[in-house]
Formats: sequence, C-alpha cells, structure tokens
Amino acid sequence: MSKKLLRKKLIFIRKKKFKKFENVETKIFDIIKSLKLKINIIGGYYPINYEFDCLPVLQKFLEKKFLISLPIVGESNQMNFFNWSFDTHLKVNNLGIPEPVSNKIVYPNLILVPLVGFDKNKFRLGYGGGYYDRYIEKVGKFKKFKTIGLSFSFQEIKKLPVNKFDKKLDFIITENKIYS
Repeated sequence: MSKKLLRKKLIFIRKKKFKKFENVETKIFDIIKSLKLKINIIGGYYPINYEFDCLPVLQKFLEKKFLISLPIVGESNQMNFFNWSFDTHLKVNNLGIPEPVSNKIVYPNLILVPLVGFDKNKFRLGYGGGYYDRYIEKVGKFKKFKTIGLSFSFQEIKKLPVNKFDKKLDFIITENKIYS
C-alpha cells in the first residue's frame, strides 16, 4: 500500500479509536525519565487531528524546570523549535497547527514526535511534508538529541514503506508499550 493510502487509512482509524487515557501523562513522563537521557530542552508538538496529546507530558516537564519548545514551520518545508510555555501566545499557521509567537530558536535534546503510523523498526509515517525528517537530518549534523514518537498502539503496522529520506526514531511510546 502506498504511503498516501496508508496515511489516509490510519488517520481515519485514529479518528474512530481516539481516546484520552487517564494518567497516561504520568506514565509517559516516568518512562522518559527512566531512560536516563541527558536532557534539559524538550521539543514537543501541539496535537491536532486526534494525535496523541503530549501537552500534559510537556506540563510535567515544565513543572520540573525543563525548557519547552514547539516547532514553527517555515518556507520549503523547514521547521525549527522555538521557546514556549503554556502562557506563551500561539498563532495558527497555514496548515492549521498552533505555533508559538516567539523568535528564540532553541535546539532540543529530546524531541517528542507525532505519528500517523509506525512499525516495530521505529520508522514513522507522518503527514507527508517531511518536516521532522528534514529537521532531524539538518540539526543532527551539529547537535545530539533523542527522538521519541508518541502514538496509540493501534497505529502500529507490520512494515512501513520507507525511503532514503525517512529517519528512524530512537524510541516509540504507546499507551501500553515502549519500542527501544
């Protein structure tokens, strides 16, 4: 199945099966802390279209004095992360995604990545714009960081079609499993 058809099918399934899990943010926060990663700047995302909601996890990191950032999409499908907190003003970009109103670029040590789908090899299927793959490629040349995909277990598929531009994530965490 092509990525385009797979993406459409998985988004439809995610919309039907989406739910918020009680206390999952504490569980995910504890899992991330148990990985013993050397992190102080977290790159998150503002969930849209029934994505796994990482905002409660970001709140927990903020309470522990971590610096939080969200991506802003620029020209040519490029993105960067910008300083953000829950009292920072957001604006909706042309893709319908809330972005911080900030001019302070930060480079996270840990990036929480939204997924449309994933496989056990930790490859992800996104919306098809290549934003995260480009960011990982570009920034990975001068900064070390870890990537964690956040997903629902029902978004796992046996094997994703991948190409040379697709970047493997370091971890994927679902509501009931961690892939490392």
